[in-house]
This record gives sequence, C-alpha cells and structure tokens, in this order.
Amino acid sequence: MKRAITLIAMAFIISMAVNAVEAKQGKWGNNSTSSAGANQNGTNQNGYCSLIIADMPFENVDDTEKADLIYMREEEKLARDLYQSFYEKWGTRIFNNIAGSEQKHTDSIKALLTKYEITDPITNDKRGFFTDSDLQQIYNDLLTSGNISFLDALKVGAAVEELDISDLKEALGKTDNQDIQAVYQNLMKGSRNHLRSYVNMLHNYGESYHAVYLTSEEAAEIIDAPMERGFY
Repeated sequence: MKRAITLIAMAFIISMAVNAVEAKQGKWGNNSTSSAGANQNGTNQNGYCSLIIADMPFENVDDTEKADLIYMREEEKLARDLYQSFYEKWGTRIFNNIAGSEQKHTDSIKALLTKYEITDPITNDKRGFFTDSDLQQIYNDLLTSGNISFLDALKVGAAVEELDISDLKEALGKTDNQDIQAVYQNLMKGSRNHLRSYVNMLHNYGESYHAVYLTSEEAAEIIDAPMERGFY
C-alpha cells in the first residue's frame, strides 16, 4: 500500500511538471515552438515512461506481443525519419519538433525490447532504412508524396499519425502486459496530438484533410478534441 501511494505521488508530481513545460511551449505552429522546448518535453515523458517500464512486473511475452513490439519499434522510426526529411526539405519547425517526439516514442519501445531481451530490428539506424519490407515500401511511397509540396508533407504527416494510432490500437488489443499497455497508450496519446497539430496547420492554410487509415468519424473525434497533456 505504501509503495502504491509513493508511485501515485511520483506520477502526480511528474505529470504536473510536464504540464508546466507544455503550457510554456504553446502550439506546434509554424516556427512558433523551439526544438529545444519540444525535446525537453519529450525527455520528461520518456524518462517517466522508462520508470514505469522498470517498475512494472516482468511478465511473459508471447510471440504475437514480440512481433508487435518489433514492428512498432520500426514504425515509430519511420515517422521520425519522414519528419526529419520533411524538415530538411521544407524548413518548417513542426516537422523537426514532432520528429523529436517520435525519437522518444521509438526509444520507449526499445526500452521494452531491452527489458524482455527481444532482438532490436534496428541494427542500422540510418534514415530511411528498415528491415521490414512493408515499412520500407510505405516509407518510400510517403517520402515521395511529401516531397511534392509542403501541404502534401503535412497531409503525409497526418496520415502517418493515423497509421500509428490504428496499429497501436490493434497491438494494444493483443497484449495483457501492464508495461506494454502503458507504453502503447502513451504513444497513442502522442499520435493523437500530432494528428491534431498537422490538421490544424493544414486548416491554417485553408486546406481540408480526409482520413486515410481511420474512419472519418474516428479521425474527426480526435481532431475536434483538445490537446492531451502529461503522461497517459
């Protein structure tokens, strides 16, 4: 009981700290948020995520859970790599900021791989390189689309976040491990915020957005909701 109270208190304190940082940062708008600020927020949440992974019990991981963790490790890298490329191509800070968050996401999955002694699929962290052939093709296609124009890059970003949400939701339904569930839930929360950011910027340019991987109702429910703060 004492240990549980201590964990709850720690969670509350860290959550309040993360909220304070995010309140200072404001929105992801065009060149309105510094890379340092975004990465600092990601560092806080990623550190807390690592604490949760370490503190939660070591549970059995079946082959399905292992396969999903391996896949999600590279899918989060895919998002990071695309956004880094779009930042270099278009020079708009939203891509750099969210790429920093995606690095924290893939690091969180890496922590789970390490905990359960699962072989990391990322043996070469070179941008645009993936061991999963399906992810390699998705990356190549989306990179081509996003290089057409800045607005196309924003639409690709939103689609990638939809894909993350869809795949994480599916993987979440196939695991009963507390630590894996906590990481997946937090990553989904981050992807929902990223989707909102990309779509909001598209709207600022007078562009509409149509859901790709989610239903239009699912996407609208996320986009119309406020930004989510702190650890899930």
